[in-house]
Formats: sequence, structure tokens, C-alpha cells
Amino acid sequence: MDKPASTRQLKVARELQRDLAEIIRSKGMAVFAGSMVTVSEVRISPDLSIAKVFVSIFPSAKGEEVMKILQENNKAIRGELGRKIGSQMRIVPELDFMLDTTLDYAEHIESLLKK
Repeated sequence: MDKPASTRQLKVARELQRDLAEIIRSKGMAVFAGSMVTVSEVRISPDLSIAKVFVSIFPSAKGEEVMKILQENNKAIRGELGRKIGSQMRIVPELDFMLDTTLDYAEHIESLLKK
């Protein structure tokens, strides 16, 4: 089992989440096939070198397409992040985009409950 994140990891993750959300929002929905992309969570490794970035995508049907766009733009997004956090962090973490499916799961449960 993973050990709990340190206070520093949590602070860095929160800052990264805020900055990445701003970077993605600034690109606009047109870049992401007309989808709304939300950074729902960031988890960072203990050495602060790898950030798992969980994104939720609306409409969820375009999830795969948007994840591909995020992967293709990973270097550019990481570059922008570096310009934002460069003065605070020695290294800019590698970004690993993951699809957050909790909304889909909640909708699925809700639909089951309505039956």
C-alpha cells in the first residue's frame, strides 16, 4: 500500500493542479475537440519528479480523443508549467495524464438507483 503523501507533496500537488487548470483553460475548448477539460486531482511522487494529472472530460464520449490531444501536447504543457513554477521548483515534473472516471461512475450508480 502507498504511504500517505507528505505535506510538501500535497502543497506542490495543489499548486500544480491550479497552474495546470489555468494552462488548459487558457488553451480553450477548441483545442480539446470542443470538450471541457477539468484537472480534478494531481498526485506527485515523493521525489517530486512525476505528477499524475487526473482530468475529467465533458462530454465523456470524447475522453479518448481529448486524452490523445493532451499526450500530444504534453511537452508544450510541461514547458508552460516550467515557466510558471520555475522559480519555485528545481525540476519540472514529468506529466502523466490520467482519465478521471469518477463522474461517469457516479452517473452509472445514479442510473442504477433510478431503475
